[in-house]
Amino acid sequence: MTDSLSNTSNEHTSNGYTRRWWKEAVVYQIYPRSFKDSNGDGIGDLNGITEKLDYIQELGVDVIWLSPIFKSPNADNGYDIADYQDIMTEFGTMADFNHLLRAVKARGLRLVLDLVANHTSDEHTWFVESRQSKDNPYRDYYIWRPSKNGAPPNDWVSYFSGSAWEYDAPTDEYYLHLFAKKQPDLNWENPKVRREIYNMMHFWLSKGVDGFRMDVIPFISKDPVFPDFPADYDGNYGKVYASGPKLHDYIQEMNREVLSQYDIMTVGEAAGITLEQTPLLVDERRQELNMIFQFDVVSLDREGDFWTHKPYQLPDLKAIFTRYEQTLDSHCWNAIFLSNHDCPRPVSRFANDVPPFRVPAAKMLATLLLTMKGTPYIYQGDEIGMTNYPFGGIETYDDINARNAWQAQMLEAGADPQAFLANLLKTSRDHARTCMQWDDSAHAGFSTADRTWFVVNPNYPQVNVAQALADPDSVLHYFKALLAIRRATPALIYGDFYDLDPKYPQVFAYTRTLDADQYLIVLNFSSAHLSYELPANLQPTARVIGNYGADAAYASTLHLRPWEAIVFETKSS
Repeated sequence: MTDSLSNTSNEHTSNGYTRRWWKEAVVYQIYPRSFKDSNGDGIGDLNGITEKLDYIQELGVDVIWLSPIFKSPNADNGYDIADYQDIMTEFGTMADFNHLLRAVKARGLRLVLDLVANHTSDEHTWFVESRQSKDNPYRDYYIWRPSKNGAPPNDWVSYFSGSAWEYDAPTDEYYLHLFAKKQPDLNWENPKVRREIYNMMHFWLSKGVDGFRMDVIPFISKDPVFPDFPADYDGNYGKVYASGPKLHDYIQEMNREVLSQYDIMTVGEAAGITLEQTPLLVDERRQELNMIFQFDVVSLDREGDFWTHKPYQLPDLKAIFTRYEQTLDSHCWNAIFLSNHDCPRPVSRFANDVPPFRVPAAKMLATLLLTMKGTPYIYQGDEIGMTNYPFGGIETYDDINARNAWQAQMLEAGADPQAFLANLLKTSRDHARTCMQWDDSAHAGFSTADRTWFVVNPNYPQVNVAQALADPDSVLHYFKALLAIRRATPALIYGDFYDLDPKYPQVFAYTRTLDADQYLIVLNFSSAHLSYELPANLQPTARVIGNYGADAAYASTLHLRPWEAIVFETKSS
């Protein structure tokens, strides 16, 4: 392996890519409410994150991304912001944030915040003023429309079920909310709104924050006519909500006014943006964003809506990464993730979380994540192989999305409640939001409170950080080893990707190649023992890492154990 990529000039290129620190970084996402409670109130907080910075640093990641920490009434767990420049009361104070930021920097890490610029809370001062009267100076900060023939202005629906329009009696108009009714959409047509957002971004960046993850950023531009859904509408909200006419004007303006003035990273949550449209947002020559989250992988096991599950097929997963390679050229960069705060746990979703298989399966998925081209994102707890929670009735869920869907599907549409709950058990966002499992003490060491804000997975005595640190064969130690290898291996960052066997139903075998350096990654996506024949022209020369003990020798036929992952150095003949 060649020398580490760290501390190199940003002006250098590799395989045609301009090198940037954020391309060579690995991001660790924290959901603050569930990470660590420092004051015994049952809710995770900023000081809890500060307490665990040594753990994060020792893991070997480079960037911490915090889900929203801003003042909020928590209708949608912080994605409804009441004050962009204040801290959520449960999370601490601005002094606590400043202390956290200093501690992050002291460890050579970087910090990225969630930018929620499409909407605010209805408790934000702007909206409180906006709904007072039609001539209020803040009225045009939001999107208000009169009724249409006694009904909402159009037939748009909320991501969280029901109409996207909420009637407000005092002024006899509707306001738009693409999410919960307590999350009114901002009117980006108003230059004052854009200036407010840019000033807020400068506020945080001037403190030393290293960038933003931008929540539903393609939705900021709306068609001002607000037409009904087209006749051929197929249920994909993104085709309407993510296709506003001024999206790129707004993001290019944001880049000129803010982003270009700092050495930072930006990643957009880009629901509704196709892979073919992606270069419009991330091609570095367009001066917009660094990368976006593609939802192809995390949509593989969904059918029709967010809660209906369908089994995925490995060839479909493999084809996604080939499309990335073929569509995004050296002027574009990708974000690679298998989970986040909106997704079930990957070992439960894409592999097998039954105890005999959980550890190798979680390691196999880590190998996939950390050997792909793009900036990898790890979600808290995945580094120890945390699993889905055994939810029961709808009352055991916290997520507003799940509860609203239950209301709409069960009480209004008359769907089968058992079928709904069976699907939700596999697809719910709440699986990611259970409390972080630190040790085998009460509440998994997350809190000393009598009661925590949300549940702790009952498997925490067996699956926790303390146990993982003590076990040299744990998922955690494997993550650390992989992260060190990736950091030292340019081919695993900038190298070309090639799928060796696209149609094979159980094995994902691919190469990453940079000049004379080539690596072969072989992943068994099954709970079975398999024999797999390597191409005749591709011979392993050294084993770099694997999630089982090493075999004595490597022949053209690999005898793969359940969920086995192996990374080889290779040579082609």
